[in-house]
Amino acid sequence: MSTVIEGAAESVTNPSSMTIDIYNTLTKTKEPFQPVVPGKVGIYLCGPTVYAEAHIGHMVGPVIFDAVVRYLTYCGYDVTWVVNITDVDDKLIQKSQQRGIPMFQVATQMTMDYCANLMALGVDQITHMPRATEHMDEIVSFIQELIGKGFAYASEGDVLFDVAKDGEYGKLSNRSPAEQLGEGGEAAAKKRSPGDFALWKSAKPSEPAWDSPWGPGRPGWHIECSAMSRQILGQTFDIHGGGLDLVFPHHENEIAQSECCHGLAMAKYWMHNGLLRTAEAGKLGGRGDREQQATVADKISRSKGAGGLRELIGRQGGERIRFFLLRTHYRSTIVFSEEGIAEAGSALDKFYVLFERYQRITGRSFYLTGDSSDDRRTIERRADGVIDTGDVPLLLEVQQLRNAFLAKMDDDFNSGAAVSELFGLLGALNKFADETKLEDPASRRSEDTAAFLCGAETLRELSAILGLFRTAPPDGAGAGDQQLTANLVQLLIDLRANARQQKDFATADKIRDDLAAFGVSLEDRPAGTGWRLT
Repeated sequence: MSTVIEGAAESVTNPSSMTIDIYNTLTKTKEPFQPVVPGKVGIYLCGPTVYAEAHIGHMVGPVIFDAVVRYLTYCGYDVTWVVNITDVDDKLIQKSQQRGIPMFQVATQMTMDYCANLMALGVDQITHMPRATEHMDEIVSFIQELIGKGFAYASEGDVLFDVAKDGEYGKLSNRSPAEQLGEGGEAAAKKRSPGDFALWKSAKPSEPAWDSPWGPGRPGWHIECSAMSRQILGQTFDIHGGGLDLVFPHHENEIAQSECCHGLAMAKYWMHNGLLRTAEAGKLGGRGDREQQATVADKISRSKGAGGLRELIGRQGGERIRFFLLRTHYRSTIVFSEEGIAEAGSALDKFYVLFERYQRITGRSFYLTGDSSDDRRTIERRADGVIDTGDVPLLLEVQQLRNAFLAKMDDDFNSGAAVSELFGLLGALNKFADETKLEDPASRRSEDTAAFLCGAETLRELSAILGLFRTAPPDGAGAGDQQLTANLVQLLIDLRANARQQKDFATADKIRDDLAAFGVSLEDRPAGTGWRLT
């Protein structure tokens, strides 16, 4: 039932035959996507400064762009996706001094933490993850080119970009050079104008340093991305991404450096995702106040009984967090709460129930095993999913839902709207199974089973674009089981609190000891009792 319609594959396989529109922050409009090199796409996403453990805000951009990369690949493009690691920075130096260990050790530990969390959320499409410290030669060379062309100047061991020499400075953020807030104090005395920003910083005693024509030092934040993106993707590439908080000054300064150096556009399209916010504490995920944000992230987690992103993933599961981040348009603000993630998990549970039903009807798991005994097709390209509907009402509906899903993804990667079509498929498949009595072997017809399988194949195809339902939940349980555990533990915590209020300490102690026997550790804190799995 899943044969490709004759003649359709050729037109869909060629990426140039379809239209994907992208909102470009630079032009403030949606534009048809036309890559620099036909058939190939280069994407650069600004990654983290790895001085502390990742929190949920650090996952927003990678999850969104992982879905974008999956969709472009599905549409036939050969995609190279770069996510950089800033492993030399003032905050890293401060953290290494606080901990009494080398900066490189801090960076390595926190990079491992970041990558582990990416894996847990299914972010596995990254092609290159360059570190700034591995590209010092390219960074120094880039700075020398800017000096040679008159756009930068050396000053007492530092090198600064002269914003007054860039007549287009501010075109991304619509800010003038006068609105560029530079460093004060000692750094300000080295500048020609307050808005000039550092390309190279002279090293202070006992700080990590690299040799350069201007003396020992380290690169500024902005030049790292210009140098690494050029080395891997070229002088002009297709998409530069990041959070809205990076538009100014980081991306504005990247554009100034790269375009003054090359006389070419740095990127054709600038994509910026909305930020993660909490109802009480504000933004999570920007650079400017990351120390505050880390505190906010810890506060959110501790109030639920743990202290970081890893614990949040342990409680909620990576798939439901990923779904929570993708169920809104990527340019929208996401309001974070564990209740919101739990709500997203409840929605996913409906799909897990359908997958159990699929197994009862077919005798096999909905999830592809990847081994030679699994003869089902993996639909990896847009053309491969086109179906021959015939006059089967279910397949006609499936085709309409698939077309609607793809149209919404073509419209600026609107995963939030596309998700509604997945729920449409869910409802259509359940209704069809009910009406045709597919779970009754005596009543089941082979043609109805074939139509159901074809519809389920389309659901697997489209959900894979968003990185969902790729593997079965742990131990075959749905994410809802994790929420049930959390609810039951909280109920026992409340009963224990009530017992203590009644001075029934024997009952309170028994609840605590019995939970400990099951591997649940209670932690009494001023704000209330939290818990964690031991």
